[in-house]
Amino acid sequence: MFTRINQEQWERKEHYEYYTKVLPCSYSVTVQLDVTMLKKRVEQYGDRFYPVFVYCVSRAINGRKEFRMGTDGDGNPGYWDVVHPNFTIFHKDDHTFSDVWTYYTDSFLEFYDGMTKVMETYKDVKGIKARDGQPQNFYCISCVPWMSFTGYQTYVAGNRVALFPIITYGKYEERDGKWQMPVTLTISHAAADGYHSSQLFLEIQQIIDQDYRCLK
Repeated sequence: MFTRINQEQWERKEHYEYYTKVLPCSYSVTVQLDVTMLKKRVEQYGDRFYPVFVYCVSRAINGRKEFRMGTDGDGNPGYWDVVHPNFTIFHKDDHTFSDVWTYYTDSFLEFYDGMTKVMETYKDVKGIKARDGQPQNFYCISCVPWMSFTGYQTYVAGNRVALFPIITYGKYEERDGKWQMPVTLTISHAAADGYHSSQLFLEIQQIIDQDYRCLK
């Protein structure tokens, strides 16, 4: 469900108008997350890291309205009650990738089962958009597992404002006995400021530090 914002009572009205009409822009920020506990539990349970991490990020994003923003048919801003992850599948034979998507649910086991089934179903389907029917209420997440990085920017030409977040994460590496992984958020400044982004990263870190199978 989509709920329009009452802009006359919205604390970010001027910010939204400025960053959509006067100076349309997005920004990217990269944070090194500590995935030591997450990696340990994934190995303990025999789960796959990719869908587990997508679940953790999706849980954090759905807990913060700034990252569930969108517009209705008339261009009015509002919030979706839930956003679903659009993620990528890498094809090892020709080194291309395809976009697919899965529904988000708070239940880890339901989400994990759904995403792994999508990965299996579309693993050999080529093309940018492998799965049809992508819902309007989505966000993007993908992995660059071949490298670690200190910065990563997604650039969109023109002045089109995309309110949905884009998450990109890289290779995790061991440093001083802990496993660290770069995670980049790209978001429209009209949707979220630095404060909101900092809170999202804190939330993701808190989630991956917990036992994801026990989250309620």
